[in-house]
Amino acid sequence: MKTIKGPAIFLAQFVGEQAPFDTLDHLVGWAASLGYKGVQVPTDPNLFDLEKAAASKGYCDDIKGRLGEHGIEITELSTHIQGQLVAVHPAYDEMFDGFAPAHLRGRPRERQEWAVNQLKCAAKASQHLGLKSHATFSGALAWPFIYPWPQRPAGLVEQAFSELGKRWSPILDAFDESGVDLCYELHPGEDLHDGVTFEHFLDATGNHKRANILYDPSHFVLQALNYLDFIDIYHDRIRAFHVKDAEFNPTGRSGAYGGYQGWIDRPGRFRSLGDGHVDFGAIFSKLSQYDFDGWAVLEWECALKHPEDGAREGVQFITDHIIRVTDRAFDDFAKSGVDDAANRRLLGL
Repeated sequence: MKTIKGPAIFLAQFVGEQAPFDTLDHLVGWAASLGYKGVQVPTDPNLFDLEKAAASKGYCDDIKGRLGEHGIEITELSTHIQGQLVAVHPAYDEMFDGFAPAHLRGRPRERQEWAVNQLKCAAKASQHLGLKSHATFSGALAWPFIYPWPQRPAGLVEQAFSELGKRWSPILDAFDESGVDLCYELHPGEDLHDGVTFEHFLDATGNHKRANILYDPSHFVLQALNYLDFIDIYHDRIRAFHVKDAEFNPTGRSGAYGGYQGWIDRPGRFRSLGDGHVDFGAIFSKLSQYDFDGWAVLEWECALKHPEDGAREGVQFITDHIIRVTDRAFDDFAKSGVDDAANRRLLGL
């Protein structure tokens, strides 16, 4: 068995205009001062030049060296923003235009081409950094039809996933060439949001070996999905891990859909670690049982708590949950030392 690496932190929610949140070096210094050992890096151009990283191993070596001075490793790069733009239903075009460079807004085809190139750059950049996994979103074509009313036309979902598979297959091939797993965060709003939709995607990509999962239990709590059973079913595909908490408190007025309320009033809310309903003791046990060979990465999102408090508390929370796996059986002291001949006698053979 392998001991999960950590604690690490996803930097996306902490990026800001003021120090220590304004540059990658400042963010890494801040994370190290809290006790983190790894950072998941969003490919925000203000922090990380993705195209330069794809073209220059020297650029990547320089970043690794600067982070190493703080005792910090990069766990994964993230292209959640760009991955979203690989597949956008026209209903969301205007809202997602803000995710693209200004010159591509209002030009969905060119926007998609840019996103695909960004993902391919991420594959090469990850290889240059010596990373094994990459974090992203799938985007969505079928999400507006999540609830079947009016009744969905026959074949609509199948066609949506067929198209999604066509768009992602060349990207998955690029990650395969770079020796990196592409890990989709299964997330409401994305076509890949639970186990069934992930299986649809595997079918559409020919069961591509680089199509894998970023496991985040918070999104499963809000869907009333059994997040522990999920690990039993899909552990072979879980290659990245967001440690994020959530709570679900349905009432007589509102449930999983949330009534269009803001996060503070929704029955399902993201919370800082330890403040929600997720059983992280069981999760870390199962991931250790199945030899998860990756990092435990805090993703802070909370409707109540200040992010800096969530980050500070998260270090100890993750540290306390990482299981240093044993190298021997607990009952080794009672070994009988019998040999094959003795075993045969005991069985009456």
